[in-house]
Amino acid sequence: MHSSFSPSHLSFRVGLPNLCLVNVAFLRTAIPWLLAIAVSLLLMAASPARAQLQIEITGVGSNQFPIAIASFQRDGQVPEQVDAIIRSNLQRSGLFRLVEPGSAALAENTAINHADWKGRGADALVVGSIARLADGRFDLRFRLWDTVKQTQLDAASYISSAAELRLNAHRVSDRIYEKLTGERGVFATRIAYVVALGKTSFELQIADADGGNAQTALRSREPIMSPAWSPDGSQLAYVSFETAKPVVYVHALATGQRRAVANFRGSNSAPAWSPDGRLLAVALTTSGMTQVYVIDAQRPSTPRRLTSSNAIDTEPVWSPDARFIYFTSDRGGGPQIYRMAPDGSSVQRVTFTGDYNVSPRISPDGKTLAFVTRRNGRFQVQTLDLATGAELTITETGLDESPSFAPNGRMLLYATEVGGRGILATASTDARVRTRLSGPSGDVREPTWGPFIK
Repeated sequence: MHSSFSPSHLSFRVGLPNLCLVNVAFLRTAIPWLLAIAVSLLLMAASPARAQLQIEITGVGSNQFPIAIASFQRDGQVPEQVDAIIRSNLQRSGLFRLVEPGSAALAENTAINHADWKGRGADALVVGSIARLADGRFDLRFRLWDTVKQTQLDAASYISSAAELRLNAHRVSDRIYEKLTGERGVFATRIAYVVALGKTSFELQIADADGGNAQTALRSREPIMSPAWSPDGSQLAYVSFETAKPVVYVHALATGQRRAVANFRGSNSAPAWSPDGRLLAVALTTSGMTQVYVIDAQRPSTPRRLTSSNAIDTEPVWSPDARFIYFTSDRGGGPQIYRMAPDGSSVQRVTFTGDYNVSPRISPDGKTLAFVTRRNGRFQVQTLDLATGAELTITETGLDESPSFAPNGRMLLYATEVGGRGILATASTDARVRTRLSGPSGDVREPTWGPFIK
C-alpha cells in the first residue's frame, strides 16, 4: 500500500486494520493531516467494476503533427479495429492531429497520390491490411508514408493470434510514434490499478496502456493497495490486507505465484523497487511511527532502517539512477517531499511551495518530480523541474492522486474522481492534453504505469 494520500478518501495511507471505524464525513471536513492516515481503500464505493475503460480526450495540444490513418483493408473476419486503435493511441499522446482519411480502405500496397494527401493537410499517411490466414492467425501489415517528401518511412508485417492482434496494433502505433517524433512510444506498455467491486471485494487489474484488454491478477475480499511494477515488468509488488493487516507481497505475473516480503509487526506498506530490482523500499511501523526501510526483494530479510525521525516518513521512491530515495514526511509540521541518499544520509527537503505536497514520483530521466499538491482546497498533480525549480500544474480536476510517469516520460497516469466515482486519467507532461479512461460504473484507484516491454 503506497501509504499515499488519497484526496478522495482523505488518507495518507499507512494501512491501519481498524479503518472501518473511521467517520468519513468528519474526516473530509475537519480532520487535520495527521489523522488522515486512518482512512484507506476500505472506504471505496460499493459499485460493480467496469467491463472496459473508455477513452475521452478532454484537452487540446499544440504544434501537432498532421497525420491520416486510412481504414485498413480487411480480408475475413477480424476481431480488432486496428486502425481505430492506432488513431486513438496517436491522438491520446497529444502530439498528433488526425486528418480525416475518408471511408475508403487502403492496403499497404496501394499506390499513393502524395499530392492529394498533402492537399488534405496530412504530412504523413498510414495504410495497411489485415488478413486471416488458413491456420486462424492474422497477418497485419502497415506502411508509413511521408507525403511531403513522397517517401516511405516505415513498413512491417506482424503474424499473430487473435489475442495478440491488439498488442500488435499498439506496436504499430509505437513504430509510427518513434519514426515521427524520434522518441520511443509507450502504447505497447501496460498499466496496473485497483478496482473496488464492493466494500468486501477488490481486484488488482492489468491492462494495456489505453485501458483495454484488462486482466485480473488478483481477487480478494480485503483491500489491495499500492501496486508497483518491477523494473523488468515481470512482477508487481503490492499491499494486501488478506491476513487482517497490511502485508507487502511480490507477485510474478507469468505464473501467478506470490510471496510475502514484508510481514513485520505493525503496518507494512508503500513498496518501491530499486532500479536494479534487487531491493524494495517500504514504509514500516515496527518502531512505532511510520519510517522508511529497505528489504531484499527476492526473499524475506531483516529490514534496514533509513529514516529515524519523530514524524511520519513514508511513500519512498527511488530515482532512476539510484542516487536518491524521495519520500514524504511531516517532519517540518506538514507533509512535504524530501530526498536522501540510499543509506539514509544527506536528507534534503525538495518541495517548498504550499503546505501540502505528497506522493512523489520521478520521471524516467530523473529531471522532473511529479507529486500531489493541495492548493486552494484542490488536490492536483504538479510537476517540479529539479534543476530550475519551475512548477507546472498538470491536472484540472480537484481530487487527483497517485501520479505515475509513462516510461518515456511524456505522459502521466493518475487517478481522479468525477461524479463521486474514481476513474483513471492521463495528461501530457506539458499539461496541454488530458484524457479520461472511464467506464459505465466502478471505482478505480492507485494506477501505476509499467516499464517498456523488452
